[in-house]
Parts: sequence; C-alpha cells; structure tokens
Amino acid sequence: MNETLLGALRREAREAPASGIVEVMNYGRDRPGMIPLWAGEGDLPTPAFIAEAAARSLAAGETFYTWQRGIPELRQALARYHERQFGRVFPHERFYVTGSGMQAIQIAIAAIAGPADEVIVPSPAWPNFAAALGLAGARPRFVPIGLGETRWALDMDAVAAAVGPNTRAIFVNSPSNPTGWTATADELRFILDLARRHGLWIIADEVYNRFVYDAERAPSFYDFMEDGDRLVFVNTFSKNWAMTGWRIGWIAAPEALGPVIENLIQYSTSGVAAFMQRAAVTALEEGEPFVRAQIARAAEGRAIVCGALAGSNRVRFVWPEGAFYLFFAVEGEADTSRLGLKLVDEANIGLAPGTAFGPGGEGFMRICFARSPDDMREAARRLSGWLAR
Repeated sequence: MNETLLGALRREAREAPASGIVEVMNYGRDRPGMIPLWAGEGDLPTPAFIAEAAARSLAAGETFYTWQRGIPELRQALARYHERQFGRVFPHERFYVTGSGMQAIQIAIAAIAGPADEVIVPSPAWPNFAAALGLAGARPRFVPIGLGETRWALDMDAVAAAVGPNTRAIFVNSPSNPTGWTATADELRFILDLARRHGLWIIADEVYNRFVYDAERAPSFYDFMEDGDRLVFVNTFSKNWAMTGWRIGWIAAPEALGPVIENLIQYSTSGVAAFMQRAAVTALEEGEPFVRAQIARAAEGRAIVCGALAGSNRVRFVWPEGAFYLFFAVEGEADTSRLGLKLVDEANIGLAPGTAFGPGGEGFMRICFARSPDDMREAARRLSGWLAR
C-alpha cells in the first residue's frame, strides 16, 4: 500500500535526496556533551535588540497581510545596507523579501529554470540548490572546485565547457559552503563575461560575503555588473545576524522582474510576517557591531581548528578564505557518511560528511567553526585525539 501511494507522487518529489547532514544530526543530537558542528549556524541566539523589535511589532498589532514584496521600510533598509557595502546607490525597488534564503533560491529557480533546463553548479556545493533544481524538473551540471596547494579553485575551463544548448544559468556561491572557496574579481568577471556571451542568468549566492578573513568583504558581482546583466542575488538574514530560525531572506534583481517575483511570492507564501520584517529592519540598521563581532569570533574559531589539525599527518586541507567552514580530508576514511556517525560515537563531536555536498565532496568532512572559542578548542582537542589513535 505504501509503495502504491508513493508511486502516485511526482517522480521529482519521490527522488528528492535525503540530507546526509540531517542523518548525522538525528543520530547525535541528544548525546550528552555533544559539540554540534554539523549545521551552518553559530551558537549565539538572535540579539535581544532584534527580537525586541519583533515583540514591539506584535504588541502594536502588526499581524495582518502585508506587502508581497516586503514592507517599504525593509526594502529601503536593504538598499541602504548595500550602499554601505558597495559604495553606490541602490534603488529599493531591486529588493524583494522572502521567507528565508532557501525560498529566495526556489523563487529564482522558478523564474529561470524548468523541465529539461540545466544550471551549472560548482561542486562541492551546499546540497539544497541542486535539490531545488531537481524539484523544479531542471538538472544541475556540476563543475569541479578542486583542492589545490594553497586554495580551493574553480576550474574556469570546465565552467565554459559545461555551457550547452539547455543551459539557462550559472549558480555561484562565493564565499562557498562547504569549501570556503572565494572567487577573485577576475574569476567573477570571467563568469559574468561567459554569461553575457551565451545569454545566461547568474544566480549569485553571496550569503557569506562578510565572512572573509583578509578584507572587509568578498569580491562581488556588484563590483562590476552593468544595467541589463541577467543577475539575481539570493541572500538571508540567517548568518550575519544569527537569525537562522526566523526564516527570512531577500532577492535582489532587476526592477523589470518585480511583477514576476511578486507573483511567485504571492503563490507560495503570500509574503513574510510584518513583525519579522520589523526585526530585519533593526538588524540592518543597528546590527553592524554584532556582525563584526560574529566575524571576529569565526576568525578565532578558524585559527583554533586549522592550527590544531595542521599538526596531524592524517588530514589534508587549506585554510578557508571565506565562510565559516573547514572542509578537510581524512586519510584512510573514504566513507565519510560512516565517518560522521563514527565521530559521534567515538569523539562526541558532530561534523557534516562531505558526501552530502555532491561531486568532489567524497572523502571530506565539514566542520563549522562559528562557535565559542571554548567549544572550538574542546572540539579540536577531541578531533585531534581521535586522529592520533
């Protein structure tokens, strides 16, 4: 009976891949003393000044339907935030509020790619994008990000060679989850020129653009894009402002796309709750000291875990240029799905298996270092001890 019911569902829904990250989380989440470094979030709750803005909005009765594109105050705050980051004026009409960064990606895909279309995806990659493509009936065309002597590097020749008759877009997540690869300005220009020549869209995921360790921010398509470029940016409040559980993000796109994006929001969630949007305004307008403190905390976590593992002859890695993950290979451990479970049992730490991140992730593990220095020191001690056995 169950097989009959499942067989009546759409193939794309039935074949949506299970998350290898969730498997480890479910296996280890209730272990006493567990240090959970599997998910892409830190250990700090949302700052009180942000939560209080939501509480004030609720107390004021802002519990009704609201603007599908987002309240004007939040879209204007997003424009000002981008102006501070990139040093030029942004019209607020470019910004659209979504129910998470994940929904921003789903809406971008719904607008751009459908059945039989292909989107070029550098890999290893955060698995949700390729899965969302599959749900839409489209296909990822993976190209390799490889571990070099000093940095992870995207094979630009492979990107160009991957363009085919069914290609609709290129997905670029920089800084990258899970590798920390951070595109140089020249690499971004190459991709943008390639997209222009072939009439492709770029879906730019710059969620971690503040989390870099030798500059104020990462290079961005915003630095040299022109009017008319087919660029859609997806982003979220989750990382910078410790708002993972709030599920609020945004899209930045040409103003001409506004009616289409608004319709796609209308026919999925009909907008984001007003009280959440008030909190997001406060995050943007008052949250810069907290963002900088988060980046400094991640930098310390990076130094702790990389410094500890550098002394082991069983691991292979480079210091990540951006984001807040270390993606490392362990000698003699090809099955990292099994290794994730083993580390729960034998070291009481939770890491994400590289197999969850698509082609090129096999043999690697991902550790999130956006946590307290004390937790990171203890996690590094446990992992180093396990490796030395």
